[in-house]
Amino acid sequence: MRTKQLVEIGIPEHLLSLAIECVQKLSAAGNRSKEVKEVLAKCAADPTAFTNDENLAKLATALKECVFEPGYSDCKSISYNTWGSDIEDGSHHQMREACKLPMAVGAALMPDAHVGYGLPIGGVLALENAVVPYAVGVDIACRMKLSVLDAKPSELSDDFHRFRTAIENGTQFGVGAAYKTPHDHAVMDSDWSVSRITREHKDKARKQLGTSGSGNHFVEFGVLTLTKKDADLNLEAGQYVALMSHSGSRGTGAAVCSTYSSIAQSRLPRRYQQFGRLAWLDMDSEAGQEYWNAMNLMGEYAAANHDVIHRLVSKIAKTTIIAGVENHHNFAWRENHFGRDVIVHRKGATPASKGVMGVIPGSMATPAFVVRGLGNDASLHSASHGAGRRMSRTKARDQYAFKPIQKDLLTKGVHVLSAGADEVPYVYKNIHDVMAAQVDLVEVVAQFDPKIVKMSDDGKSED
Repeated sequence: MRTKQLVEIGIPEHLLSLAIECVQKLSAAGNRSKEVKEVLAKCAADPTAFTNDENLAKLATALKECVFEPGYSDCKSISYNTWGSDIEDGSHHQMREACKLPMAVGAALMPDAHVGYGLPIGGVLALENAVVPYAVGVDIACRMKLSVLDAKPSELSDDFHRFRTAIENGTQFGVGAAYKTPHDHAVMDSDWSVSRITREHKDKARKQLGTSGSGNHFVEFGVLTLTKKDADLNLEAGQYVALMSHSGSRGTGAAVCSTYSSIAQSRLPRRYQQFGRLAWLDMDSEAGQEYWNAMNLMGEYAAANHDVIHRLVSKIAKTTIIAGVENHHNFAWRENHFGRDVIVHRKGATPASKGVMGVIPGSMATPAFVVRGLGNDASLHSASHGAGRRMSRTKARDQYAFKPIQKDLLTKGVHVLSAGADEVPYVYKNIHDVMAAQVDLVEVVAQFDPKIVKMSDDGKSED
């Protein structure tokens, strides 16, 4: 079993090494993989029943201590609100653990939720005077950007080669993708000395500016449909060509997360070791301020990354940008909720304060939606960041082959230039169900239907 599967069935991250030992013992005793998973899930749910089992006793005892160790169970566990019903137990387990953090004051789980590291993807967590690097995520400031172009929808098929060339020459995909001749952007004139990590990675960041990475990151052309005039977009009702991208802060953002999460975990008091990747940094500490400043710099960098991609792709396509909308969905914000200032982490969640515009994508074959937030207090002014995975990458690669699906999508009018089998439409939840589950969080302004899609096909994940 993989560590992510162990987390999904309820094994705390700090006990993964013990669980792996149990997997090895059970496998050596002749148990099949499915049987091993089932017995470990039962142990996680009721450890008392396994304290005398020769293969599971050590893990079962440790699991009991997780529940009853003084100082951990005494932490007041706050409640959280959930949108949607198609959410695995592992996501709820991770959310419950996050709600036990001693400084937690608010939480919510979005309808696209699935298991992540520390906080689940789709998790929203408000903390008092503390920040959790892994509740922001590895890809700091992963974000969406949609630009409306001065082209006719018919051009996407009539002049397909022009738009295909624009995507293929306007950015780069894959882990470690970088330009030999870096692109210029004002973000590189910002103060990169806010932390050692950003200072040391500045050259790498410069070379990766304008790249799209791998995993679920993409660049697409599609048709945007507005059923009525929208003042925020300053567009009349009708159909438009739009360019949409999804990527974040690339290798530098990942380095910031890894470094400061390690620092946070190293400083966890012994009685809080169970929190693992939910380790926090006090906002009054030097490390907390360094992370906060580095995170915000990564936000600027991710926005610049999209700006470069859209500038280059639209230029090669010989089009002009006439409107647009963009938003982060892996970030932490200082906001006022419950009558006080708190740090709101949105890991795979879209900001949805009243009137705030955002983009929620589906998959390479299903619509994305431009939305306007309704400012729902119960969700901490948040919404989903997409459809959400319903299948692991490993299972997807075992079950699907990309080429046949690519051919099938072409018959439906979607040209997928490249992608991996782990990103085919069937690995995602139904985006229409997800949107229906959050009608009290956002209103739909426009629908984007993908027509020309490009993703990394290197089989690696950065999301």
